[in-house]
Amino acid sequence: MVSRAAVSRAVAARPAARPRRLAILGATGSIGRSCARVIGAAPGRFVVVSVASGRDGAALGRLALELGAQFAAIADPAGYDDLKAALAGSGVEAAAGAEAVREAALREADLVVSAIVGAAGLEPTFAAVAAGRAVALANKETLVCAGGAVMRTAKRSGTVLLPMDSEHNALFQALGARDPDSIEMMTITASGGPFREWSAERIARATREEALAHPNWVMGPKVTVDSAGLMNKGLELIEAHFLFGLPPERLDVVVHPQSIVHGLIAFSDGSLIAGMASPDMRTPIAHCLAYPDRIASGVRPPDLAALGRLTFERADLARFPALGLAIDALKAGGGAPTALNAANEVAVAAFLDRRIGFSEIARLVSRTISAMQAGGELPAPMDVAQALAIHHIAVDRAKGLLA
Repeated sequence: MVSRAAVSRAVAARPAARPRRLAILGATGSIGRSCARVIGAAPGRFVVVSVASGRDGAALGRLALELGAQFAAIADPAGYDDLKAALAGSGVEAAAGAEAVREAALREADLVVSAIVGAAGLEPTFAAVAAGRAVALANKETLVCAGGAVMRTAKRSGTVLLPMDSEHNALFQALGARDPDSIEMMTITASGGPFREWSAERIARATREEALAHPNWVMGPKVTVDSAGLMNKGLELIEAHFLFGLPPERLDVVVHPQSIVHGLIAFSDGSLIAGMASPDMRTPIAHCLAYPDRIASGVRPPDLAALGRLTFERADLARFPALGLAIDALKAGGGAPTALNAANEVAVAAFLDRRIGFSEIARLVSRTISAMQAGGELPAPMDVAQALAIHHIAVDRAKGLLA
């Protein structure tokens, strides 16, 4: 479970007068760009020691200069020339490849922001955890793929894990210093995405453009498609299981179209505490970057009188089967969540490439997990290497079924 005492000790050990040093993995994505906005609005509070991203070297170079980073790493070597050109004459170090991204994670930082999308973020995030760096976790796949191994390693190394996803950050704030054993139910909310009121037949015919038209959030394409099918909520349930140490039966999802309440905790005395904020990632980002202090995020708190009402409804697993698949994987445990995530990455990429329809995403994920269960290929990963091995098997299985 996320340890507030460990966070307090880590913060207490940091000299108060020194700016907090940050490493930002996934710097050119939506989370990384929002981080840059929060950092820019708090002059003198932060120093960026390293940035890393996937393949857009020119964009990474521009961001490294904007943030005054000391080191920039591009995962795809094909983007290295553009990165070097963007940084020419600046004195900023540049490197390419998976080892370069790992180096970015291991630079001397007080906090590593993990925002690389998908399983690609697992290895550099785990390296930061193993090295005892404090990590602000916006890459939910790290815990979905290898949650047990990551949490065990974090405990051994004394790593502080701060949840940066809006839902888990809301739960972290709502929990406060209260006894986790007093939690009856922990609930994350879903906006319902663009298909909340659509019939199953209409959802099956959804186009790429329709799936990417999220009503409340601005996110990258993969996460937006996950949101449209509620797969993202399933992944977040799995993440919450590892972050907060709760069993599946004490975790829940409700649909909340206004996206103002992000998480709720029901306690054994009948209290229900909600974490609320406007739907803007700068709020949880600012909370993590400055924790335990508070800084301006640039976001105003919700005006409840102007909103008038907040509504909640049960998620429909018949229309959104991906959420049901994730719940089943959480209950099954072992390597099922790892395979779920891998197959989903393949399926979403195929949908974005217009090779399959929207309803085929969940179908492909289900078939992949079934095939691996039948083959005895879903043992619980004891370390990152085993998690990645299961991931690669699932990717191969899914691609074979796709073909």
